[in-house]
Amino acid sequence: MYALGIDLGTTAVKGLLIGHDRILAEASAEHSLVSLHPGWAEENPNDWYENTLTVIHKILAVPGIDPGAISAIGFSGMVPAIVFLDDKGRVLRRSIQQNDARATVEIERLKRQIDQDSLYARTGGCINQQHVGPRVAWIVSHEPGIWQQTARLCGSYDYLAYRFTGNLSLELNWAVESGLFDIHSQAWIPEYLALCGIEASQLPPVKSPTDIIGGVTSEIASLTGLVAGTPVIAGSADHVASALAAGLRDEGDLLIKFGGAGDVLYATSTLRTHPKLFIDFHNIPGKYLINGCMAASGSLAKWYLTDILRLTMEPAVLQQLDSEANDVPPGSNGLIILPYFIGEKTPLFDPHARGVFFGLSLAHTRAHIFRAILEAVIYGFRHHVEELETMGFPVKRILATNGGVKSQIWRQIAADVLGKTIKSFPGHPGSALGVAFVAAHTAGLVKSWNEIESFLTVTREEWPIEAHQRVYEQAYQLYRQVYIDLKDDFPLLTRIGG
Repeated sequence: MYALGIDLGTTAVKGLLIGHDRILAEASAEHSLVSLHPGWAEENPNDWYENTLTVIHKILAVPGIDPGAISAIGFSGMVPAIVFLDDKGRVLRRSIQQNDARATVEIERLKRQIDQDSLYARTGGCINQQHVGPRVAWIVSHEPGIWQQTARLCGSYDYLAYRFTGNLSLELNWAVESGLFDIHSQAWIPEYLALCGIEASQLPPVKSPTDIIGGVTSEIASLTGLVAGTPVIAGSADHVASALAAGLRDEGDLLIKFGGAGDVLYATSTLRTHPKLFIDFHNIPGKYLINGCMAASGSLAKWYLTDILRLTMEPAVLQQLDSEANDVPPGSNGLIILPYFIGEKTPLFDPHARGVFFGLSLAHTRAHIFRAILEAVIYGFRHHVEELETMGFPVKRILATNGGVKSQIWRQIAADVLGKTIKSFPGHPGSALGVAFVAAHTAGLVKSWNEIESFLTVTREEWPIEAHQRVYEQAYQLYRQVYIDLKDDFPLLTRIGG
């Protein structure tokens, strides 16, 4: 028996087929993020769907794979992306992604209208650009024609589950991260919905990750080769699924994700919140994740390589840049970069923030800039660790996943800046494995959540180098100070179209 996991990422759909203790097949298909204006982040849900069909075709084409042996399917994805559907379930516009920072005016209005202490007590967070409400309010104001046709809202992976089953639902963590949901009573907050212009009827039922929401339709079966009626679970937020897939279970475990966005997740067994971070429900019942998300991390490195240097993301190219960056000393000879190229989410919650190159000189090369970008992402991770520790959440163990951990220099920078051993999984498939494992658990293919360890066989470890730590201590403090010095000036950029 198998379980199929499909992860909808920022740049690609990835699929994974697992047995009870091993990966049987993998496939992926790429798509693009659309950013028409500074701070905007959109994608085409129909691209997600078509890529998902492609991925499943590739997986089922692997010799020896029997579609009839797939016991359950799970989808994971970016959260809380927003998909707008009409009364026939058709997509009305591109999605507004979770890292979209356009709703600055709406955020300020809602901050005035909603008591932030009350909001924090009920939802575990304060109004910010990731919340669903401000982004929907932007649509209400700027695209009233679209909003008048909007019958239902859903998330990214919820949309895929809907296309495969015909049943609309919202996975629990979409609701939790929406800023409109009481995390204690697990119910929508009517007065908050009203202030954002949302009707409760526009929100599908909220389901837990392991809930079965329906079976594969006959139409999807004919398009993919899957068996009609195969159970589909509600699925998982991608960062939550990746935390499970990395073995993040014990109090004090911390996961840093070197993905398109930079996720930081901290495991705890009690429902505790942090005013500068998010809270999520773990896929494992009774456990929770305090987490943060940097709007740009791996996507910043990709931007520099592809848009600025006009290079490809081929392994040989990345290895060459890594080699060049490794010849640059820690601190990049005085070059500090702020990675806020599409604003910043946690722990700043500043949609006005922008990228900054501080200290750039004619002596700096492309290798210096590339290394400084890698360092900037880790400085952002350290900022999150400090917020956790000041609130009484000590970090005991650091794990690392996603594509960026294939880079040895990036892993070493993480160990040096964070001052702890970094245990990483360079070949780890991430969220697709996590949601496949949730599907497998639901179907009874695995019995214990601890069985995820069977998949974690390839690891690397980097230890902090004392001499590097001393340099990075100074560089990090400067990184923090540069933002403080420029914070009040970032909003002025909007006057000149920034």
